[in-house]
This record gives sequence, C-alpha cells and structure tokens, in this order.
Amino acid sequence: MLLMSHRGGHQESKKKLEISPSETMKAEEENYKEEAKEPKSEDWRPPSVFGAADLKNRAVGLYNIGQTCCLNSLLQVFLMNIHFTKILRRISVPVCATQKKKNVPYQMLLLLEKMQCGKQKAVSPRELVLCLEAHRVTMFVQYDAAQLFLTLWNLLKKQMKNPELVEKLSDLYTISVQEHLACQICSSETKRNSSMLSLPVPLLDSDSSMLKTLEKCLQCFFRPEELTGHNMCFCEHCGKKTPFQQSVKLVHLPQTLTIHLKRFCFGRSAYIHKISNCLPFPQDLDFNAVLTEQQCQAYDNEKAAWRYELFAVVAHSGTTSYGHYCAYIRSLTECKWYCFNDSFVEQVSWDDVKSTYGHSDLYWVAAYKTVWET
Repeated sequence: MLLMSHRGGHQESKKKLEISPSETMKAEEENYKEEAKEPKSEDWRPPSVFGAADLKNRAVGLYNIGQTCCLNSLLQVFLMNIHFTKILRRISVPVCATQKKKNVPYQMLLLLEKMQCGKQKAVSPRELVLCLEAHRVTMFVQYDAAQLFLTLWNLLKKQMKNPELVEKLSDLYTISVQEHLACQICSSETKRNSSMLSLPVPLLDSDSSMLKTLEKCLQCFFRPEELTGHNMCFCEHCGKKTPFQQSVKLVHLPQTLTIHLKRFCFGRSAYIHKISNCLPFPQDLDFNAVLTEQQCQAYDNEKAAWRYELFAVVAHSGTTSYGHYCAYIRSLTECKWYCFNDSFVEQVSWDDVKSTYGHSDLYWVAAYKTVWET
C-alpha cells in the first residue's frame, strides 16, 4: 500500500512558505505554552503543533501491547500527516465518558496529545485499542496493513459528525476513477464513477512476469483488460455473452494518495504467498509522465497537481503467517526521515528507506507528499 499527498485544493496552498520550518515550529511551540496556561474545558483541543514528531524535534514511539505493530505503524503515518491532524483537532468532543471511550477520532486526538505533550520516549495506544475492540475490530492478531488502514479510515469518517470535516477527510484520501466496460461486438459501453481509498497495483503482469518499477505497476493497473472465454460478460444489446474490454481511467487524486502493492497473492496450490522481489520506488512521482491521455479522465488543471514526493513507507518483514511492521516517515516540517519501530524511534537516511525496496522478507506500503510548483 502506498500513501501520497496531493494538491491542497486552495489557492493559498500553492504559495511558497514565507518562513522556514524551524521558525514555524518555534512559533507553534510558543502557542503551545500559551494554551497550557488556560484551564481545560470539555471542548479543549491539543495545541496546534504540526505532527506527532514535530514538537521540539522529538519523535515519540508507540508501545507494542500485543501484535499491535501494524496498528502502531499506521497510527504514526496518520499522526505525522499535518493535513490529517489539522482535521483531527477540529472534531467535536463527545459529551459523556462512554461516548468518549467509543469515539475513534477522539481517542486518536488524545493519543496525539500524549505523544506531543509527554516526556516519554513512547506512549501506549491501549485506550485506542479498547475503543477499536468496542467496534468489533479484532485486536492482538496479525493484520494486513491495507485492510486495517481501510478499517481505521471508515471508523474515522463514520464518527466525524461535522459534514465539513467528513468532506475534508474524503478530499484528503479519496481517489476518483471511472470504470469502463465496452462490448467488442456492438461497441456499446457502460461507465461508472467510483471512489477508492487506495490504488491496489499488481506486481505481476498478465503473463505472471515480475514488474520492475512502481511506474510499471501503475501502468499495468490502468491498462485495459480483454475479457474473453470464461470471463465474457452478457451484453444486453447483443442478447448473449460477448468479449468485453474493461478499463479504469483516473479522474482525481487526493492530497494524500495511497498505493497498495499487492505482494500477497494466491499461488497454484490456492495458498496465499508473498512476492518478495525487489521493486524500486522514486522519491518523486509525476503521474502525467506515467499514464497516457487515454488512461486519464481529468482536466488539465487537475492533472497539473499530480506530482508527488515520498512521505512514508510502511514495511512488513516475515511471511503470510507471521511477521512485523514498522514505518519509515519523512517529517513534513523538518524534512528528516524517521524509522518508527513500535516504541523505538530513530532518525534514518534515504539509504535506510531504500532497504524497503524488497528482498527475501519485505512487503511495504509507501506514502507521497505533493511537490508544489513555485
């Protein structure tokens, strides 16, 4: 799964920042000191610092309380995204204690507060885990990152009561595509607009050959597919099953784009196995250079913002039966890479990030941040 950050949608977002990240952090820290003097009310919000690791240049880990490494990695990706935390700080605080315990956005807000205001090297996500269990999310088991990411996002969207915040959350993560299905006999065509939280790109082409780059994987996902033989569809105009061409065209990319690398797949024996081959990914990605005009259904002003910079990588080591997750995330204010391995956090280099390209035991998820043009 890959996560990317796209255009902000507002004109002011495209303006060049007038102050440096360090100056901004200093100003936000002063704001934190001022808010700390005021008494906390029912509608109190955590101070407006940028992300979980951006106060006083200190990154904070999350304790593994029993097979929670996947959850911990995804939480770090959420809370290090300044666009997401900006939405999170605007939620309405539940009235009663019972509602607070069962409200996922509020529990994530409390966790963010602990990570920003505490002096520990790591904090426990216990309250959030209990909250997820209250919503019948099975915890303390092995998870696929893409599956758990979807579960968390759906709960966040469902429990944000403010329609404006729900819209902002959707704008931040939702991909829009148009699905085409065309009969190869009578040329009749049906179109359907749909939304996705991630692009599930294959690592193997139609001949089961390994794709060599992320760009090739994206091209393969948007390449038209011929439905013949047992895969033919019923055509109402022809009155029988006929060969069809199926394709997906890209309409809109969100500010934070998620790409899911399908490293887990079914083998000949019907057992799920993991594809561990090396797949390099770039620091910068321009969708206009990857997709053709025929694979896009968007206006030029929309496509002009389809330029991204790598933001985070969620890596899995192990097999389909067991393993461990960690996250490599680039601070959006410091432009430094950190490795979040549960409670252990350290600053790393780009060469360390490239170790997640894949080898005998790695499966990864990555995120990108938009490259703004001055």
